[in-house]
Amino acid sequence: MSDPSFAADIRPLFRDSDVAAMKFRLDLSSYEDVRDNADEIYGRLEDGSMPCDGGWPANQVAMFKAWIDAGTPA
Repeated sequence: MSDPSFAADIRPLFRDSDVAAMKFRLDLSSYEDVRDNADEIYGRLEDGSMPCDGGWPANQVAMFKAWIDAGTPA
């Protein structure tokens, strides 16, 4: 299995409502914003406080972590 990429694997995990809810802080549709805040985002995903309407399934959180571990490829 190849490493996850932002365009193919990570961006689709953020719903339009997630992007809109976080616009005040960062743009979840932007590779640069997500890459630059990846550790903070991961912490929030891991503790279930993001997205605000309920946490991601464990497999999606694991994919986000794998993306970080792979060096946050675009």
